[in-house]
Amino acid sequence: MCSDIGKETCLVLAFVSLVFLGADWPNFRGPAATATSADSNTPTHWSSVANVAWKTALPGAGDSSPITWGDKVFVTTYSGYGLDQDKPGDQGNLKLHLVCLGIEDGEMIWVRQIEPRMPEQDYRGFLALHGYASSTPATDGEHVYMFAGQTGVFAFTMAGKPVWKADVGKGLHQWGSATSIVLYKDLVIVNASVESGAIVALNKADGKEAWRYEGIRRSWGTPVVATSSQGREELVVSMEGKVYGLAPDSGEKLWECANVQDYVCPSVIAHEGVAYITGGRKPFCMAVRLGGSGDVLATHILWQIAQTPMVATPLYHDGRLHWIDNRGSAVCVDAASGSKVYEQPLEIEGRRDKVYASLVRSGDKLYGVTRENGTIVLKAGAQFEEITRNDVGDPSVCNATPAIAGDRLLLRSDRYLYCIAE
Repeated sequence: MCSDIGKETCLVLAFVSLVFLGADWPNFRGPAATATSADSNTPTHWSSVANVAWKTALPGAGDSSPITWGDKVFVTTYSGYGLDQDKPGDQGNLKLHLVCLGIEDGEMIWVRQIEPRMPEQDYRGFLALHGYASSTPATDGEHVYMFAGQTGVFAFTMAGKPVWKADVGKGLHQWGSATSIVLYKDLVIVNASVESGAIVALNKADGKEAWRYEGIRRSWGTPVVATSSQGREELVVSMEGKVYGLAPDSGEKLWECANVQDYVCPSVIAHEGVAYITGGRKPFCMAVRLGGSGDVLATHILWQIAQTPMVATPLYHDGRLHWIDNRGSAVCVDAASGSKVYEQPLEIEGRRDKVYASLVRSGDKLYGVTRENGTIVLKAGAQFEEITRNDVGDPSVCNATPAIAGDRLLLRSDRYLYCIAE
């Protein structure tokens, strides 16, 4: 083709294509799990028709977030059972899916169907708020890795060919499974608190277990690999009652400290040698300086406050932590001191928890997806400012955290995947 239109033109087209696609969003909350695309210019306003580049019906429901690599989007779904709480159907018909779509047009490139291990947890209560596809996959550009609770961890090629399957436990919980995959060097790390009460690291090449850390209880949050001020990499894990710093290469415990005395849903976040941990029904949030040894409660805790998003994961930006909590209030906290910058109740419809999705940042805009009331766009600053609200007219529930691909915003509901772009 280059011989027909010239090498210089080819280079220009390739450059424009790369700029348009933007950086990859390869795991839950994007690159380095920061939920940030600083240079993107995603739309502020959209509707069911305006600024919707494409809309694709998915082969089933789910709450996992979309991820991207190059010109591909990956997301997980489930079908056959648990789509209606009044009529859940026959559990024997449950199927799990990994879906690959083209980012340019939303066309499905391939779908891989997975037979779940049975029996599964019955579709009722809190599990019915999110279903059987809540764990976000991850990719390194060579393989796509998917966590499916007691059914196991799976690796596929980028073309959808199965590579390996690994078992991380058979445990079930009435709230289901929801933690997302962490990729670190040649390891696939999974918080299998529900399945086996452990953090499990698998080899990328063959899925064989590399190390395991036991004793993880009532934890639905995803760990994070962070770097201390001394340059040491640490896998920070939050659970009921404890926070652990583990060596990500080996699973060796480096440090620990007391945590919220309740279950944990939000993932750990970190910035410049400090980890921020929250969770529980009793409001709790704290900042822990990394790099410690043993019990660091008396030496490395920077602050503790009575605040929590409950379910969503906070976002760090410009010295502040931002979130929208389950009650529907926008909260901003000073990351250095823990002092509250603002707390603003939002008018959000819905029963029970109103927000499950975590904020993502594009430039100076924060995007917050509500369960039943569309997406709220906030100014990413020290003063509360609601820029706008947008609704695509989808009556199904939206629990997934968005993904950002260049100047595109990818939104996922129980029925559809949307690409929001100018």
